Amino acid sequence: MEPARPSQPAESKLHFLDYWRIIRIRRTVILAVFLLVVLTAAAVTFLLPKTYMSTVRIAVEKDISDINPLGFAQVSSQYDPYFMETEFQKIKSKRVLHRVIDQLNLNKRWGDQINEGVLLKTPETYELLSGRLDVRQTRNTTLIEIHVYSNAKHKPAEEAAEIANKIAEVYRETRSELDKEQARSGIKALEKKLEQQNEAVQKAQAKADELRQKYDVNDIAEAGVASMLEPETVRRLEGERIGAQANYNAIAELLKQLKELRSTKGERKLRETVLNATPDTELAKLLQDLWATEATFAKISKIYGPEHLEVKSLAAMMADLDNKVNAKIEGLISGLEVRVAASGKQVDTFKRELQDAKRNDAKKTEQARPYFIAKRDLESQQKIRDAILLRVLQETVDLEIPKSSVVEIIDQAEAESQPARPNVKLNLALGIVVGLIVGVGLAFFIEYLDTSVKTIDDVERALQAPVLGVIPQNVGSLIEEGPDSPHAEAYRVLRTNILFSRKRENANTLTVVSGGAGEGKSTTILNLATVFAQNGQRVLLVDSDLRRPSLHKSMKISNATGLTNYLLGQMPIEQVIQTTSMPTLDFLPSGKLPSSSLGILNSPQMRDFIREVGRRYDFVFFDSPPIMGVSDASILASMVDLTLLVIQYRKYPQAMTVRAKQMVEKVGGSLLGVVLNNINISQDSYYYYYSGYYYDYYSKRDDDSAGKKNGQQPKATSPRAELDLKQKY
Repeated sequence: MEPARPSQPAESKLHFLDYWRIIRIRRTVILAVFLLVVLTAAAVTFLLPKTYMSTVRIAVEKDISDINPLGFAQVSSQYDPYFMETEFQKIKSKRVLHRVIDQLNLNKRWGDQINEGVLLKTPETYELLSGRLDVRQTRNTTLIEIHVYSNAKHKPAEEAAEIANKIAEVYRETRSELDKEQARSGIKALEKKLEQQNEAVQKAQAKADELRQKYDVNDIAEAGVASMLEPETVRRLEGERIGAQANYNAIAELLKQLKELRSTKGERKLRETVLNATPDTELAKLLQDLWATEATFAKISKIYGPEHLEVKSLAAMMADLDNKVNAKIEGLISGLEVRVAASGKQVDTFKRELQDAKRNDAKKTEQARPYFIAKRDLESQQKIRDAILLRVLQETVDLEIPKSSVVEIIDQAEAESQPARPNVKLNLALGIVVGLIVGVGLAFFIEYLDTSVKTIDDVERALQAPVLGVIPQNVGSLIEEGPDSPHAEAYRVLRTNILFSRKRENANTLTVVSGGAGEGKSTTILNLATVFAQNGQRVLLVDSDLRRPSLHKSMKISNATGLTNYLLGQMPIEQVIQTTSMPTLDFLPSGKLPSSSLGILNSPQMRDFIREVGRRYDFVFFDSPPIMGVSDASILASMVDLTLLVIQYRKYPQAMTVRAKQMVEKVGGSLLGVVLNNINISQDSYYYYYSGYYYDYYSKRDDDSAGKKNGQQPKATSPRAELDLKQKY
């Protein structure tokens, strides 16, 4: 089927090796820009006027007294993210700085320095002082650093220290005065509210007393809870009713069960059960005598006849005992019936008394409701009064407790011997960093203007051909590395794309070409043939690069005889094709090329050979020289069914790859797609998801299996590290 044309992709990113290559190539530009920026920074640094800085460090806490106030223990308040920023603004406020200006007479001092002796106005001095003031928080602490800068003509370091210390002192005094003012104002408001609350309590007390006398409320207070006698009576009667009802239900159920037992199981079963339900000594004695007489009667009847006097006597005795038992059981059942009736009447009596008590309780409650409402209001007013009184006492005592720890000067400001500005080391370091950044940035900008092949997008945009495979760096021979090689998956992806991109299913001869030398054609054709053979197809690999053959070295097969011997008619095809370690992969070396036979590929014998091997094998792969160098690659491209173009990443400009594609199309070759070779996937995130996942997965699995097999930790090296395959161009 026709492969889809790629859409216009986004610009790709460079990986680490390209960064380093750009830096090496553009080192002159980088060095020139670097020196220019550094020298400029140094010149500006030494020309700037010197400014001295002095720092005073203070500890700032929330309003905490030196000892615990009356009535409660001080605890650290909840974290307030705005507290420190608020204190910064207080330090910079006009309330603090205006007092500093007045106490240090800065209007006159700075007027003499910068205004030719004319006295400055306080707002002007405030603006100057604010600009020379920097307030910061020491990280992870409640310490505040107050930095003051000075560039005075005379003793600037001493002036900076003096102003810093004065700001800290004034801030501490201002904070203390402000707290006391707020506390006094709050205490006055609380005292006024306390007077009002006392009046409200007196009124509520008088109203409650009046209502109690009016409605004759019997108020009982237990454990601080007020109640009346009527609810207690209701609860007692309800408990007695529940007990009587339970007793009635139990006796009635017992009577019901005994009657059902007589009707269903008979008198015999009733006699066996009744003693367990209603224990009775007399009945137990009668039943014991009856059962003993029955046993004696049964024994005597076997010896004597029914007319015997002893037998008749025992029969009469049995009848008498039976009548007495029946009479006794009837008496017990009648007694249960009487108890059921009595219990029912008792339950009814309790119900009536309970209803009367509830009505009486409801009536009393309704009458006493105004009193209890008034009493609850009195209790609420008393609680509010007690709370206000306690708060007034606490705040009054707290006001007298010193709070020296709220603002504490930790480190006094001292005159510094070295200026803070300009910072020579910092400026030079910044110059170095900025110079490097600008130089490297300019180098990358120049690289951005370069048109060489960098990404898949570059290939598809320039060639209008799909990229069928992305091959990583340092790929060795898959024959030696095996099917589990971490590189095999990239070639399997390439194989799959080739199979699905063919227009004809019988197109089975393929060659790989490149625009320049050293782009990895031979390694690509070798590994591609290997993965086809590993998939079960019969594959023939032909080294048709007659000028500089190299596949026989990778296959470790002699190149004494091969393709040239067959094309010159010296040997049949069966003798020149050689087997390999893979049963489904055969190899045909190039053979020795006489100097008089350089054009042998462009011959009828070569066309016949391609048709013959295409008929015998499922797939036939031909190696070729660079298409820009010699004509052999163009000839092969015109004879085989499919052609792949190999492009090495960031090696040749796009114009060369475009020219290589045009040469394939001019000779009538079928360009199937492009293989982007030699990608450093581990360092270039752009290509990671093309084959990086499989690379990491199979590498890890190989390392783990190797470590378990040897009984040791897997090593980072892989089999390909021992394989030294060099590209032939």
